[in-house]
Amino acid sequence: MRVFVTGASGHIGSAVVPELLQAGHQVVGLARSDGSADALAAAGAEVWRGDLDDLQGLREAAGAADGVIHLAFKHDLMRAGDFPGAVGADFAAIEALASALEGTGKPFVISSGTLMLTLAGITGRPGTEADSAPGGPRVDAENFVTGLAAHGVRSSVVRLPPIVHSSLDHHGFAHILIGIARQAGESAYVGDGANRWPSVHTLDAARVYRLALEDAAAGSRLHAVADEGIPFRDIAAAIGRRAGVPLASISPADAGERFAFLGAFVGVDNPTSSEVTRKVLGWEPAYPGLIEDLEHGHYFGQG
Repeated sequence: MRVFVTGASGHIGSAVVPELLQAGHQVVGLARSDGSADALAAAGAEVWRGDLDDLQGLREAAGAADGVIHLAFKHDLMRAGDFPGAVGADFAAIEALASALEGTGKPFVISSGTLMLTLAGITGRPGTEADSAPGGPRVDAENFVTGLAAHGVRSSVVRLPPIVHSSLDHHGFAHILIGIARQAGESAYVGDGANRWPSVHTLDAARVYRLALEDAAAGSRLHAVADEGIPFRDIAAAIGRRAGVPLASISPADAGERFAFLGAFVGVDNPTSSEVTRKVLGWEPAYPGLIEDLEHGHYFGQG
């Protein structure tokens, strides 16, 4: 299969591209810089120069492919506090890609996040693949893409947990939390820290994307989740141990100041099941969990 991949040189893409190539697929990767283009060519992928704002280019690339995996997101805007701008750019890109796929029966896989399940008001149990919300940031994209099943697209959504971890991760939430702990001189959690975050190793997540491309039913929601829910206090404790700073509890009122754009999420309870995904795709995680990966030390310039 000839697969067009956006975000192909990013954190997740750097695992998805070799996963696809090793499975015998051809990969065409979107590259907005010479560095990204060189990395993709070195990995054995074809290069399509452009970015998320080049909507016509996205349509052309999708139309020339047998399937599309959309991984790109304007994380720089999100980190700068313009989450609505990042979400808007993502939705426009998804619409452009979809316009070239309607009526073809081709697969179209996009990314979302398990934190969006909080918009569905789920409490007291793990979120499942069947859970959804009527609308909201990134949820609108989820609902649009699953709805493409009625328009001749084998569409699926891969929900990623807030921490996707591995030595391939250079800018994700794990790094941000470590940086905040070092700057503050303590590794913090909110309240009693019992709220849970799911996680997955990058290489396990990459396999979910490949299997979704190959086999997911139209309109599927899938969970690339290995650790169903780690108490946030345990994550903070592992960071504190490796960063050499003490563990500390802070109040919900102080979370925004301490964690900046992550302040709205660090106290969220987000346990997430991947039972359905494991069953329908035959997927099982094979790589270390988050706490073990943090203990390896590569996030801290060690190991």
